[in-house]
Amino acid sequence: MAKRNEIDYERSIHGSVLKRLMTYVKPYWHFMTFSFILVLCITGFELYRPILVGKAIDLFIGTGNFNDIKKIAFIYFLVLIGSFVCNFLQTWILQLTGQSIIYNIRQEVFEHVHNLSLRFFDITPVGRIVTRITNDVEALNEMYANILVKLFKNSVKIIGLALVMISIDVKLSFYGFLLLPLIIGLTILFKSISRATYREVRTKITVINTYLSEHLSGMKLIQIFAREKEKYEEFKGKSAELFHANYKEMMVFAIFRPSIYILSVIALVIIIGVGGNSVLKGAISIGTLYIFIQYIGSFFDPIQELAEQLGTLQSAMASAEKIFTIIDEKPLIVNTNEPKNLPDVKGRIEFDHVWFAYEEENWILKDVSFVIEPGQRAAFVGATGAGKSSILNLIGRYYDIQRGKITIDGVDIKELSTDQLRGAIGQVQQDVFIFTGDIKSNIRLKKESISDDEVKQAAKYVNAAGFIENLNHTYEEAVTERGATLSAGQRQLLSFARTLAYDPAILVMDEATANIDTETEQIIQDALEKLMEGRTTIMVAHRLSTIQHADKILVMHKGQIRETGTHQELLNFGGIYKKLYELQLQS
Repeated sequence: MAKRNEIDYERSIHGSVLKRLMTYVKPYWHFMTFSFILVLCITGFELYRPILVGKAIDLFIGTGNFNDIKKIAFIYFLVLIGSFVCNFLQTWILQLTGQSIIYNIRQEVFEHVHNLSLRFFDITPVGRIVTRITNDVEALNEMYANILVKLFKNSVKIIGLALVMISIDVKLSFYGFLLLPLIIGLTILFKSISRATYREVRTKITVINTYLSEHLSGMKLIQIFAREKEKYEEFKGKSAELFHANYKEMMVFAIFRPSIYILSVIALVIIIGVGGNSVLKGAISIGTLYIFIQYIGSFFDPIQELAEQLGTLQSAMASAEKIFTIIDEKPLIVNTNEPKNLPDVKGRIEFDHVWFAYEEENWILKDVSFVIEPGQRAAFVGATGAGKSSILNLIGRYYDIQRGKITIDGVDIKELSTDQLRGAIGQVQQDVFIFTGDIKSNIRLKKESISDDEVKQAAKYVNAAGFIENLNHTYEEAVTERGATLSAGQRQLLSFARTLAYDPAILVMDEATANIDTETEQIIQDALEKLMEGRTTIMVAHRLSTIQHADKILVMHKGQIRETGTHQELLNFGGIYKKLYELQLQS
């Protein structure tokens, strides 16, 4: 269903795609205009060269005046120099302009993706997004750098050749254009077929990139269950689909190009036959016949190139359609026009009759209300799927609620900018993500206002400095994607240092110690106590031992808060919390 909707969307926007692509040319229109002027000069030089040679032939046969022939040779040399200079300038300007436009498009798509809501990433494969930003954007480069100007050049060349041929000899021109309707028909057919093949190729590339992204990330799981052979066969099938799509694209060119070539040879034979007869009768000169022979060869080349360039344009259009499906994706989380500002976030959090669902009315949270005062430590417990992590996501406004209201310091979070809101919240998750780079950059996360001393101080505060300073290059130690060279405990300690470096007013910890062994947990427990001092702290934990000292424990069950109190109060109450506690004691 999703695939069909995407294809329908692509077709619906086809009419506006080229118009939208041209908007990226506007800042560089003066360069493009200069390129078009250069194209006119180049085309003029190309049209003039056969005429010079034809005159030289007629002079040689007629008068044999060598001085006149030398003048023509000199002019021909100047034409070649002019053609070289214009070609050089045009190529340089176009490549520079094309790369600049592609750079801007790539930046725009990446920035837009960053602004999309988490819900988009929940339902969109990573491989598809990567394909849009890399392969599809790069496919536009050829269009901006070559195709647009070459389309103009070949169109001008075809018109110029036709006009010059008619001005020289109308009858011979008629015979030269005899096969033109057939060529136009083939070009239109090629255009319609190539568009479908290009779209199919782009789709298959997306599928295979998505598959690779997912399975390379999950390679450890594949090897654990020894599914390498089965995954190889699955990949082989998808690769075969891409092969067949590329094969169909190749066959379209393989049929079209020779067809145009055969027709151009037939037209040349006609011109030689009719023109040769006219030369024998004295109707035209040998120089004129030479000009027509050269022009007929030149006349069919731009037609063939024009069709192929239209095919490449179709490929760029197919890629552009897919890029615009990303750009036209609207963020679900949008700031108000005039967001309120909290100069000093205290950390009072209130949920007021909150209802939330990821899809339609499949409620995850049902009429949830609670208040966490500034500096309080609140913990959420409950079975898997009770809605604990959803509450944490809603506090940072990664998703919007359907009913009710969430406030921080009495202000609805929808009235705050997401930058200020999320900047006030430090979130530590169970699955810590480490970027490729070094230790220092993973703590700082490109926030240059955090100094090296603050990075080291944060690491020491959460006891991460112990393992960091034992590394060969300490804080400059290189780390690989996802921090594969670090243990789970070390990654979690880095996560704590990262959070502390940003000095948030509110701490959110989602199973923050779940992947840490008992010894490491003891190491960070003291740091956590100091870290939580004076900060509103919200914790989600399955291990009840980690939240026993919380000021308030909220027990979630099927999207609702069933019990609230301290650890001892809830044990005395004898409800859900006590059952969970006793189950963990037994295990």
